[in-house]
Amino acid sequence: MFDARLRPLIDPPLNALARRLSGSGITPNMVTALGFLIGLMAAFALVIEQYYAAATLIILSRLADGMDGAIARHAAPRSRHPNAKTQESDLGGYYDIVADFLFYSGMVLAFAVGRPEHALMAAFLIFCFVGTGSSFLAYAIVAAKRGDNHDKQGKKSFYYLTGITEGSETIGVLLAFCIFPAYFAPIAAVFGALCLITTFGRVLQATRDFG
Repeated sequence: MFDARLRPLIDPPLNALARRLSGSGITPNMVTALGFLIGLMAAFALVIEQYYAAATLIILSRLADGMDGAIARHAAPRSRHPNAKTQESDLGGYYDIVADFLFYSGMVLAFAVGRPEHALMAAFLIFCFVGTGSSFLAYAIVAAKRGDNHDKQGKKSFYYLTGITEGSETIGVLLAFCIFPAYFAPIAAVFGALCLITTFGRVLQATRDFG
């Protein structure tokens, strides 16, 4: 819901840093891997209930997640083959989306490991994440087959379908878990419900667009 509104604030500093890094030998896939590694550290911090450390690591991980795409947009092709840049971007987009979904579900799992009394609500939230993720990716697959694309959320490797619960909202909820760990259950319940609404809305949009 807020991703498109935040792009004008996030993109300029990321693009400025990406221009400096694009010729340094640092590749987008390296940054994706770094962001995922930091995410694993955040998960460990959640397991041992070091919530402020986890919050800091979550922010750093998501900054890396934004940086890999910015570097990809400024990187020169490594090969003279005309499809080299496209192929690298496609693989990078694949790595990025896999790392993102593992990160989001992994944070919820790590919290449940640290506080098993919240395991049931954590399972519910992961179930809701599966709904938003599957409706998002399934739409992107069909949109790509039809040749549809847009840059509303920034230039992407795939069609980016909007919804109530997107990346910005999910990051905000993860940080809320860290700041208010005792309120994990009500926060997860409300956000899970919003995820289900998002999933239902995407199914309706797919029915309209593809039916």
